[in-house]
Amino acid sequence: MPLHRRIPKRGFKNFARVEYQVVNVRDFKGLTGTVTPESLKTAGLIASLRRPVKVLGSGELGGSLSVSAHAFSKSAREKIEGAGGSVVVLNGVGGDDRAVEAAEPR
Repeated sequence: MPLHRRIPKRGFKNFARVEYQVVNVRDFKGLTGTVTPESLKTAGLIASLRRPVKVLGSGELGGSLSVSAHAFSKSAREKIEGAGGSVVVLNGVGGDDRAVEAAEPR
């Protein structure tokens, strides 16, 4: 069969794409201590524990927090560590979360 008949005509959907639940740094204002996906779920900031969480750097952080999430933007990491907090990157999604201390940015 010719190549032009084998190629998709309307586009392609990547089945390996990871869709993150996005939380901004400004949303942490009411939270204290350690912020985990479970605490974000109880606060109503994310919808599900089965999808990974990514923290973005929009806004300002009031105090020092220890934040655990699956991914961080560069600006979010700088703002959290600049406020005296720590960043913990979680591996896996859902119930298979093993914490790995983030020594250096990716």
